[in-house]
Amino acid sequence: DNLLGISWVDSSWIPILNNGSVLDYFSERSNPFYDRTCNNEVVKMQRMTLDHLNQMVGVEYILLHAQEPILFIIRKQQRQSPTQVIPLADYYIIAGVIYQAPDLGSVINSRVLTAVHGIQSAFEEAMSYCRYHPSKGYWWHFKDQEEREKTKPKAKKKEEPSSIFQRQRVDALLLDLRQKFPPRFVQQKPGEKPIPVDQIKKEPEPAPEAVKAEEKETVKNAQSAGAKGPPEKRMRLQ
Repeated sequence: DNLLGISWVDSSWIPILNNGSVLDYFSERSNPFYDRTCNNEVVKMQRMTLDHLNQMVGVEYILLHAQEPILFIIRKQQRQSPTQVIPLADYYIIAGVIYQAPDLGSVINSRVLTAVHGIQSAFEEAMSYCRYHPSKGYWWHFKDQEEREKTKPKAKKKEEPSSIFQRQRVDALLLDLRQKFPPRFVQQKPGEKPIPVDQIKKEPEPAPEAVKAEEKETVKNAQSAGAKGPPEKRMRLQ
């Protein structure tokens, strides 16, 4: 279990903590950092001195550093021979409160998580100020800008014209809808009642032969008028 987030203290021991009593204080049964299967417990039950720990094999606790009366450091280690040990964990006691010292991996992991949390919070705050509109694109909108706009006198905002893309796209959509759903009623003049499209009388289109004949007559009249020329002026008699 990870014991880095907890601490333990027994206030009755604090006034009498010193180099000789700190290991007894650490070996209290209510201390979650103490392993009851260690060699210290065997030595304590057999009423031997701590010097016999060097002759045993297994887990043991030793006083690594002492700065009375405020700081004590205790090391948990695996003894393999009288001259060979493997450190397992360190514990420090400050003003009677016992903490487990973190290992290098835990320190790096904590620092990385703190940095990532700060960066993520910065990105989330930056994204809260980002705005987007299809005609404008992206821009930043900060809270200071809102306060400045509140203090400034309000002016009428001009309606921004639509872009060419928007107008063309809307016209294409309207034409497509008109072809799919043709109108059934037509209002010829404003204020009049709409009339169904079927009831509107269509003017008969002139025959193509009559149109050609009318065009020929207009051309002849124009040519004859050009040949005669302007009428001569008569002289006035005085």
